Amino acid sequence: MNISGILVITSPEHVDDVSRQLRALPGIDIHFTDNNTGRIVITQEAETISEEVNGLKHIRTIPHVILAEMSSHYFEEDREVLDAIPAELDDEALKQDNVPAYLNE
Repeated sequence: MNISGILVITSPEHVDDVSRQLRALPGIDIHFTDNNTGRIVITQEAETISEEVNGLKHIRTIPHVILAEMSSHYFEEDREVLDAIPAELDDEALKQDNVPAYLNE
């Protein structure tokens, strides 16, 4: 079982909609939402590292998601081994200039 902590950021007016879409995904639990900043803290449970990565990639495709980043990861007895961060998660396009200014304050 793999459990990852993920920070999702959307614009404040889309927090409820994005939260609803996240709740509909398998293995997702929402632990915190901030309607003022658009931050949503979730955990994702997955059987393998590949399923975990695919889940994060899917979260990034949800309409109005500005940013979704894994902040923590726990795994037990997963036989799959990755040699490096998958290229699609090591994205240079997710630099600070893509984050709304109010989140950089």
